[in-house]
Amino acid sequence: MSIVIIGGNECMERRYCDECKKHGLKAKVFCKSCSDIKGRMGNPDLVVLFTNTVSHKLVHTVLNNVPATTNVVRSHTSSLSSLQNILKNNAV
Repeated sequence: MSIVIIGGNECMERRYCDECKKHGLKAKVFCKSCSDIKGRMGNPDLVVLFTNTVSHKLVHTVLNNVPATTNVVRSHTSSLSSLQNILKNNAV
């Protein structure tokens, strides 16, 4: 199972990955916009959008390129406890 996290704090990137690994998920974290986000995302099972720390343009880009079968969760806060709750409530 895989998860893509869009937004969040750069200093928390390693913690996001570690938390996902505890739940048995492979994680990709994009704290900033990158040139080929469509190609880098792949086909994840879950996409988490931390909307407070990401631009509207990046949100629209991700939502337009995510497959229809992928679950998308938006969260205003980008804390570790917020990610833990998302992973708990959206068990893939």
